[in-house]
Amino acid sequence: MAGQVFAYIVHRNGVAEDTALELLAAAAKIYPDAPATAIVTGVGDDLESVCNALTSAYPEIWKINHDAMAYPNAEIICKALVNILPAGAIVLLPHDTFGMDLGPGLSIRLDSAYTADAVDFTGLEGSVLKVIRQEYSGMVSTHSRCDLANGAVVTCRPGSFPPVENTQAGGSVVDKSADVGDLTVRRRYLQVVEAEKGDVDITKSDVLVSVGRGIEDQDNIELAEELAKLMGAVVSCSRPIVDAKWLEKPRQVGTSGQTVKPKVYLALGISGSFQHLGGIKGSPFIVAVNKNPKAPIFQVADVGIIEDILDFIPELTEKIKESK
Repeated sequence: MAGQVFAYIVHRNGVAEDTALELLAAAAKIYPDAPATAIVTGVGDDLESVCNALTSAYPEIWKINHDAMAYPNAEIICKALVNILPAGAIVLLPHDTFGMDLGPGLSIRLDSAYTADAVDFTGLEGSVLKVIRQEYSGMVSTHSRCDLANGAVVTCRPGSFPPVENTQAGGSVVDKSADVGDLTVRRRYLQVVEAEKGDVDITKSDVLVSVGRGIEDQDNIELAEELAKLMGAVVSCSRPIVDAKWLEKPRQVGTSGQTVKPKVYLALGISGSFQHLGGIKGSPFIVAVNKNPKAPIFQVADVGIIEDILDFIPELTEKIKESK
């Protein structure tokens, strides 16, 4: 058996991101009988809040409290982790902009294997972990092998591993702050540039009607707006719509746009790239409509409808009008 599994927890304003429980689920698919250890870095009360909350899910949480970690800096965190992780450690990170920054360098410093953007694990063959990844915007699944003999760093795609629901309370927090050593680095934090605010805040909406490339023309967005009004929803979109300047940037859902946590997400003509799905958090009820039966969005949708959205939207709009 290879080394212990560690999950690096990303958090903001004292609250762990949804990926905290997803990484716990991913770890359980590697070693079902050996729960992962959480690693949380930061400073002050926010750090304490996150660590205390995680005790209901993780049996052990390693805390690193350091002024240099007030804002996530992959170069600093890499140095800290190298100094505290045991030989052969398996480190799970969320596959987001931060995880992609931290992961490769950490694997080199640990002299371990590296696998990016895992969407599933299908078991072990000796010390070799069988990993499923996706290529071409999710149209093709690839199966790769990651040797855990000398440890590994693996980034896991957010939303791919259903969060663990039946967690056990009673975890303990271990302070590793004194063990991180010198954290002097060349990269330094300057400032946070807040995203521009639009006329509508899609992050606050419980119901989103989201349009993608399948809407075909800017004039057709009026169809989505009428439907959204009837549903008490807000119109959002994928990146191609913003790139075409059909809707403003604050309405974009995705890793390069807004992160949303609606109760219902109606995806109209959206293929479902991981960049887009990475902006959808929580466990919304996802209804996907796309004329391509192989669209990746169907893999995460609760309801999938194979149809041209330009036919579907007017039909649904009329049905809602009739019901009212």
